Amino acid sequence: MATAQLSGRVMAITGGARGIGLAIARAGTAAGMRVVVGDLDAEAVGEVAGRLGANAAGVVVDVRDEESFSAFLDAAEQRFGPLDVLVNNAGVLRMCPLAAATEEDVRLQLDVNVRGVVTGTRLALQRFVPRGRGHIVNLASSAAMVAAPNGAVYSASKHAVLGLTRAVRGELRGTAVQTTVVMPGVVRTEMTHDFAHAIGVRTIEPEAVADAIVSALRTGKPEVYVPLETALAGRLFTLLPARASDWVKRMVRVDRVMH
Repeated sequence: MATAQLSGRVMAITGGARGIGLAIARAGTAAGMRVVVGDLDAEAVGEVAGRLGANAAGVVVDVRDEESFSAFLDAAEQRFGPLDVLVNNAGVLRMCPLAAATEEDVRLQLDVNVRGVVTGTRLALQRFVPRGRGHIVNLASSAAMVAAPNGAVYSASKHAVLGLTRAVRGELRGTAVQTTVVMPGVVRTEMTHDFAHAIGVRTIEPEAVADAIVSALRTGKPEVYVPLETALAGRLFTLLPARASDWVKRMVRVDRVMH
C-alpha cells in the first residue's frame, strides 16, 4: 500500500480546542501539516493555534450551522490554500436514561453528532470531488457497535456516523477522494470523566487516537479501531444472539459504563 506524504497538507478539525481534537491538531502539525483548529470557544482556539505555531490557525465554528461550517472551511483555505483533510471530530454526550432526557439534550446530541458530521462531510465533498482529491475523517465511537444504557441518543448518533461514512465510501468508489471512520473506545477526556470501569476495557489517551488518524491519512485505511480490541468486542456483541449479547455485557459491566 502506498504511503501518502503529509507535509504541507492542509487539515481542518472541528472540536479541535480540547480532548481528541487537540491531540489530532498536535499530531498533524508534528507531521508537517498546516492545521486549522475549529471550535465554538473563541478564546480556546486562539490559544491552541498560538501554541501550535505558524502552521496552525484557530477559527470559531458552530457545526450545527451550515453557514458557519462553510465559513470555517473558507477561512481554512484562505489561510493555507486548498483543503486536503477534514476531520469531523466535534461531539457531545449527555448521559441519562432516554425517558429522562430533555428535548434540549436530545437535539444537541443529534445536531452536533449527526447533522454536524453530515454537513461537514457534504461541504467537504463539494470541494474534494471536483478537485479529484481529499480525505474526510469522521469520528464515530465504539458506541456505534456496543450500545450502552444511559447513552441511547449518543449511541444512535454514532451508529449514524458509521453508516454515513460507509455509504459515502461506496459513493466515492473509483475516485481519489477517501474516507476514514474512527471508532475509539474509552478515551481519557472530559467527556468520559464519569464513566464506570468495565472488565477488559482499557482507557486510552487522546494521543493514541490522533496517532491512528495520522497513520490512516498516510495509508488511506477506511476504518480505524482504537484500541484494536474494540473491533473484536464490537463484532462479538453484534454476532451474538441478542440475549447472549446482553448477558455478556452485564457480566463485563459494559452496560454500566455510562452509569
